[in-house]
Amino acid sequence: MISTARLDLIPLRVEHAAEMAEVLADLALHTFTGGAPLTPEALSARYERLTAGSPDPGTRWLNWVIALRDEDRLTGTVQAAITDHVAEVAWVVGIPWQGRGIAREAAQGLVTRLRTRPVHTVIAHVHPDHHASAAVAASVGLTPTSEVHDGEVRWLLHQPLQ
Repeated sequence: MISTARLDLIPLRVEHAAEMAEVLADLALHTFTGGAPLTPEALSARYERLTAGSPDPGTRWLNWVIALRDEDRLTGTVQAAITDHVAEVAWVVGIPWQGRGIAREAAQGLVTRLRTRPVHTVIAHVHPDHHASAAVAASVGLTPTSEVHDGEVRWLLHQPLQ
């Protein structure tokens, strides 16, 4: 678990699927990422795959749900896929909890944890029109590059290996 001032980042479990299906149910949440909300059953199946780990032995998947302690509920997720000392990170916070700094705080907790791992580069991919997500990336020390992958700008943070 990773704890921040207001949040607990709890390792993802299949049992989180029902509550997370509600958190992720708003169609507006998929504006920049595409797709549609998953049913609790489909999200449960996805979480089973994620918790089983990457099929690539050279890649480690780390996934957490974001718990807002004051409300005693889940509000989103953060994740990292680590390969060869490079972590690709992502975050998502449900629409009702956006605009409260939860994504920023959770992403900072994740990046801080990655500093304790053998990770020298942190990467995030952000849609160029997703200004809130770009602000989160910038707030945790990532900077945009000129690289675009699948329509998203690659953001980078280089950090010394511990």
